[in-house]
Amino acid sequence: MVHPNDIVFDGWDISSMDLGHAMERAQVLDWSLQEMLRPHMSQLKPRPSIYIPDFIAANQDQRADNILTGTKAEQMEQIRKDIRCFKEKSGVEKVIVLWTANTERFSDVVTGVNDTAKNLLATIQNGGDVSPSTLFAVASILEGCAYINGSPQNTFVPGAVELAVQRGIFIGGDDFKSGQTKLKSVLVDFLISAGLKPTSIVSYNHLGNNDGMNLSAPAQFRSKEISKSNVVDDMVASNPVLYKPGEKPDHCVVIKYVPYVGDSKRAMDEYTSEIMMGGTNTIALHNTCEDSLLASPIILDLVILTELCQRITFRTQQDSSFQTFHSVLSLLSFLCKAPLVPPNAPVVNSFFRQRACIENVMRACLGLPPQNHMQLEYKLQKSFNICQDKKVHSLVATKVNNNILTKAYHCIECNGASEQKNVER
Repeated sequence: MVHPNDIVFDGWDISSMDLGHAMERAQVLDWSLQEMLRPHMSQLKPRPSIYIPDFIAANQDQRADNILTGTKAEQMEQIRKDIRCFKEKSGVEKVIVLWTANTERFSDVVTGVNDTAKNLLATIQNGGDVSPSTLFAVASILEGCAYINGSPQNTFVPGAVELAVQRGIFIGGDDFKSGQTKLKSVLVDFLISAGLKPTSIVSYNHLGNNDGMNLSAPAQFRSKEISKSNVVDDMVASNPVLYKPGEKPDHCVVIKYVPYVGDSKRAMDEYTSEIMMGGTNTIALHNTCEDSLLASPIILDLVILTELCQRITFRTQQDSSFQTFHSVLSLLSFLCKAPLVPPNAPVVNSFFRQRACIENVMRACLGLPPQNHMQLEYKLQKSFNICQDKKVHSLVATKVNNNILTKAYHCIECNGASEQKNVER
């Protein structure tokens, strides 16, 4: 994997404030840490960005002093030039673009406007209704850069997805799975898997950072509400014993802007489940989430995992040629609230299944079998592995060193020393 210290940062913002002063304005880091970071952060100044007032809350106009002018096509071309300029100046091997900006309102999917790649490109040229995040996505795809959407709006309209597939470029999203939603993906999975039937899930949040200020507008809040609500759908569909077709819990999400609490988001949840004999089980939680500090490592993980996937190729026994992952990189679902998946692919929101997917892909890269947690060698009277003197042996460890796969076995009957077998990979 790429080491985080080898990542070079650059970016755009509708605010011209350098990151040293922006760090002070955000009030996320302790003052002593800000003082240590300021010499470095003050040197980072954002490039002018795309500002279309219709897509974000009106209260953001006070920050918009660093914006691109011209037509939408000209603005998109400037983003492409910025990507080329950064790559040449920094000397990096590849560029990955990640949207961490404001939540936009949802974009209507309209036939002839953004339903195909050809129509989307034509709409951009004609100055039609295209969101800033989609303009960034199209610019990145045309420059051959992976693009990750870290906010809940529908950046990836059908035309953008088709363009990415045509160009073989990775895209992923939507929205970082950081605090309340990550907990929800764990807890709902636990309840349904344990045979408890969640019938009401109510989530209340209040926060005071600029994200909260933007989300105080109804259209932007609606985008967030959709991404949070979808978290439980596939887990409900996974248990037809508990839920009849079309049945799902009452799910309510509330977000309020309270300036005083700053970046410290307060999340309160109530999960009510039906249990045996008409009983109910209620779980109430209070979770204080440091919003930006929870999202920051997810940003790094998304970039590092995407870059790794760009170097993985594989082939099946039926196909002699190697291929890459689908352009819609669903492997990133572990880190996103609303997973983007290829057409007709199942959406998996279960936190543990998403994590197991990444783990098993990495095991495959090392030549190791997938981890299925069956551990049959500890559950049967007779083992499948019998040593020469007929004593039962259990596989206890594997490791790879200098292209040699070492498997260590331990004799169960006599509690003897481990026997090692080396297999050249």
